[in-house]
Amino acid sequence: MTMIDLSQDIYQGMKVYPGHLKTVVFEHATHEETAPRFEGGFSFQTTGFILNDNGPTHVDSFSHLDPDPGAQTIDQMSLDLFYGNAVCLDVTGFPGRTDITAEHLDEVEAAAPVSVNPGDIVLFHTATWNRYRGQSRYLTDFPGLGESGSEWIRRKGVKTFGVDSPTPDNPASRSYPCHMMCRAAHITHYENLANLDQVVDQRFLFVGFPLKLQGSHGGPTRAVAIIE
Repeated sequence: MTMIDLSQDIYQGMKVYPGHLKTVVFEHATHEETAPRFEGGFSFQTTGFILNDNGPTHVDSFSHLDPDPGAQTIDQMSLDLFYGNAVCLDVTGFPGRTDITAEHLDEVEAAAPVSVNPGDIVLFHTATWNRYRGQSRYLTDFPGLGESGSEWIRRKGVKTFGVDSPTPDNPASRSYPCHMMCRAAHITHYENLANLDQVVDQRFLFVGFPLKLQGSHGGPTRAVAIIE
């Protein structure tokens, strides 16, 4: 069994979606500060951090996508959505700031050694993280799922999906059809995944349980692929 970390590092200065709270990391307590409180040589150190609930590798809650007061926050959503059989499709051939269509996805799946089954979790490898991690282009130069590509996800019966970019929508879009599909169909997704090149065109077990943040609109996640 092989476990592959699909999560980005969390650090001050990491790139987050424009307008979201920037990640802050700070030294809270040091060994030098805590040692005088104890006897026998014991001490400890801790780090403080401030995160946006949609900042690092995370999964969106339905309340993030849907203004309905009854839309579920991350702590209310079923754990089944964050765990299950998964495949990763290679969409690295599409240029930044363009739409990936349903026809494109049919071609990608037909060329892949794996197929999408109803109930699968599907990850889309855009290579955005591989190419632009830590750069400003990470936030602007990637393709997105257009309206028909988003409907392809619904038509395939996908349970949950994810991307290695800040959003599954084309960054040039002002209507965000993928998020609108997610709102209408109650299908959630992961953003800011990493290392999808290590699982592309494979079938695996995906584990991506979010932090149980009460009333939150997203959940920072340590996402992992388990390959037998």
